[in-house]
Amino acid sequence: MTITRPIRIGIQLQPQHADYAQLRDALLRAEDLGVDIVFNWDHFFPLTGDPDGKHFECWTMLGAWAEQTERVEIGALVTGGGYRNPDLLADMARTVDHISGGRLIFGIGGGWFEKDYDEYGYDFGTPGSRLSLLGDGLARITARWERLNPPPVRPIPVLIGGGGERKTLRHVARYAHIWHAFGGPDTQARKAAILAEHCAVVGRDPNEIERSTAAPRWGSPDAQALLDLGVTLFTIGVSGPDYDLSVIPEWVKWRDSRNADRGQ
Repeated sequence: MTITRPIRIGIQLQPQHADYAQLRDALLRAEDLGVDIVFNWDHFFPLTGDPDGKHFECWTMLGAWAEQTERVEIGALVTGGGYRNPDLLADMARTVDHISGGRLIFGIGGGWFEKDYDEYGYDFGTPGSRLSLLGDGLARITARWERLNPPPVRPIPVLIGGGGERKTLRHVARYAHIWHAFGGPDTQARKAAILAEHCAVVGRDPNEIERSTAAPRWGSPDAQALLDLGVTLFTIGVSGPDYDLSVIPEWVKWRDSRNADRGQ
């Protein structure tokens, strides 16, 4: 089965080194500039710059974004799978989905930044244990969505970030609507082939899963190469305090041109 999806442009507003007013301003500017999705991330401390700089929490922010925006989808790129009780996280996501009118993308991964775990009292474990926990959590989250009253506004799209070949891609094959992969075209082509093997095991067509990645440097030939591999969601990452969105118009113009060429 061949599925032709429209190209989409996301932006990740990294909630570090800024006041919330600056984040809110960037959110509204991004929506006005025509992006399709606005993400934050689920960390408790900055990942770049001053390690003790300003920082805000992910899911309370998403609740505010659900009210502050009208059109864009919103979500975390990505939620740390080990930070919260999975059933509670499912309920949080369902609630944000309702606040937004059905615009939530549920991004989740295994977690990797040890300071987040140590400072907040979570067990960091090992990469293997964190990915096993992710699989257990996804089973509970998807089951809880079926039991909540009221249910989500729509079947909430699950985005899984990562490229671990034995565990992460197995979770992608079983649960994901969107796979956020890392690396250049060669790496992604190899991992996509491995994902297809995992999909075959569970009886799923890998073309059902939307492909997502970080937007390459503007003007790089990698954008077209990734598009040729089936990637259709490109996300630009920007940090505070200034949240420079100057590259967005070029990406939006590229999106619209390519979608027109594809008859979308």
